[in-house]
Amino acid sequence: MVGIKEIGKKSVARHIMLGVLCMSCLLTTGFVSTAQAEEPIPALTSSDCIKCHAKAPKDIAEKGGAHKAKVTCIDCHAGHPPNVMKIIPQCSQCHSGKSHYELAGCLQCHSNPHTPLELNLAKNLTAPCLTCHEPQKVQLNQFKSHHSTFDCTTCHSKHGFIPECMSCHQGHTPAMVQADCKNCHKAHMPLEVTYNKDTDSKQCAGCHKEAFDLLMANKTKHHDVSCATCHKDKHKTIPHCEDCHGVPHPAGIISKFPKCGGCHNIAHDLNNVTDHAAKTTKPDVKITTPNIKPDMKSSKSNVKKK
Repeated sequence: MVGIKEIGKKSVARHIMLGVLCMSCLLTTGFVSTAQAEEPIPALTSSDCIKCHAKAPKDIAEKGGAHKAKVTCIDCHAGHPPNVMKIIPQCSQCHSGKSHYELAGCLQCHSNPHTPLELNLAKNLTAPCLTCHEPQKVQLNQFKSHHSTFDCTTCHSKHGFIPECMSCHQGHTPAMVQADCKNCHKAHMPLEVTYNKDTDSKQCAGCHKEAFDLLMANKTKHHDVSCATCHKDKHKTIPHCEDCHGVPHPAGIISKFPKCGGCHNIAHDLNNVTDHAAKTTKPDVKITTPNIKPDMKSSKSNVKKK
């Protein structure tokens, strides 16, 4: 009895022989030319890919970024099995010329090449981030602060996510909102305080309450001058009175009292004026005779000569 395997082998061999005979017959009869038999396989297009691969084109259409606008399926996948077996390209095939592209393990963050900007970030990640975000790297290194000690993913748990300052920090005043923080502080160099001339003095009061309270209680024109008007060059700048007032007194007074604050006190409290004239002039002294009882008064007649 012939086994099933033997029957199978004979069947395959029979089909092979029949195929050879068929082709020989077709070739000799002219139904198929040798030119047609050697014709190259038609090139694939992206419209061919989508017939079987639905998810990848959908991902690219929604979140493909430059992969949607600048490349086609065939630009990356140069063929299809069985004719081409290695169809997954290396990222460096297109991406080069930057330190970021020299990193190994692209798929650790860019897990889906069809949505290249949808990143999965690992915890405690910094170095790979800074190969792309150069300005932030410079700021963190040049202007050291507590923020310089954090990993990028401490704040940016998701790529492109920018947390609000007050998710970690308490506002200087109860009324502060995120936009107020950004008026003075940059997240990657927070101690380099900058502000524009229109900054509300109440924002300054959050840290400089004593100076602000004195200024608000002041009755001079300084009361209506904003903090940023005087402290305009740089945070903590203390301007000279002469920057605004010039030389308001004669040379004799200036030589005697060279420091404005000697008479006018501090700029936030100009009402507290010291009277230097009172200090430099002897006070009038009124001499009074003490009350002496009549019987105690002495006279020349009562004084015995020795």
